[in-house]
Amino acid sequence: MLRPTFVSIVSAICLMTASAEGAGRPRATSPLRMSATAYCESGKTRSGLRARRGIVAADPRLLPLGSRIRVVAPKPYAGVYQVMDVGRRVKGRELDIFMPSCKHARTFGRRLLSVHVLERGAED
Repeated sequence: MLRPTFVSIVSAICLMTASAEGAGRPRATSPLRMSATAYCESGKTRSGLRARRGIVAADPRLLPLGSRIRVVAPKPYAGVYQVMDVGRRVKGRELDIFMPSCKHARTFGRRLLSVHVLERGAED
């Protein structure tokens, strides 16, 4: 019978800890470079929810409704967003971020973002 060595025990503990820490949390993908604009119209989104902070519009072929993303750069816009809307002019690697202030949306203009996809929504 083989006796476990110190190295094999430490390796097993590290593997169990890593898998337990990651359980239940979505793994982030490699960052995507995406072009973003902002909108301030406060109507209903394609998902049926009212537009609010934390909602973005995306091309459903790339990011289906319900997808969760994390913007990592630029820092003022960093955070987790959910794709709950689509836009006629939002194609490919483009996002449209909801902002409650039209002044801030206009000031935002068009920016490059670094985005991680946390969870893909269900495809229609």
